Amino acid sequence: MKILCGAFLVLTVLLLYPAIAAGEGRVIRKEVTVSASLEEVWEAWTTNEGAETWFAPKTNIDPTVGGHYEMFFFPDKPYGWRGGEGLRVHSLIPMKSLAVTWSTPWEFGVLRSLRTIVFLRFEELGPTRVKVHFTQLGWGEGEQWDKLYGYFAEAWDIVLGRLKYRFANGPIDWDNPYRPTASLSVKE
Repeated sequence: MKILCGAFLVLTVLLLYPAIAAGEGRVIRKEVTVSASLEEVWEAWTTNEGAETWFAPKTNIDPTVGGHYEMFFFPDKPYGWRGGEGLRVHSLIPMKSLAVTWSTPWEFGVLRSLRTIVFLRFEELGPTRVKVHFTQLGWGEGEQWDKLYGYFAEAWDIVLGRLKYRFANGPIDWDNPYRPTASLSVKE
């Protein structure tokens, strides 16, 4: 099983990375530098305890290929209305990269059942500095996809800004969540 998972990871990276690096198709790219160790940033992305301090008030993360990667932005609502339900870990290389499937908010109708891929690469800049390279790809064509792309181009600035804030100021207060104002776009 480990050999199969390892082969899947290598294949995923080989298939995804050239398209990401070349900028083929419509892609959202962002970068954020965080004042924390690589281990702390990795745990913030790959554990419930870590993600609930900055990403969403409630999560369901199983950091294994095929495992859950659910973000419940509205945890008190019924399943299907909480936010990122049904998302899965697509691939991961510990402390280096993470790829997950990503859905849309319910207000985007039929697009909610489709998935894009969020690919993260972690670059250690020093003992307490990590750059997170963010890429989202797999976009369709048409007016609804255009609106969705615009939505996520802005939404990821908020999410990644909260990651930076979390390590600079402490966990997000979900009763009054921090909302950053600066754009983190890179070569969109």
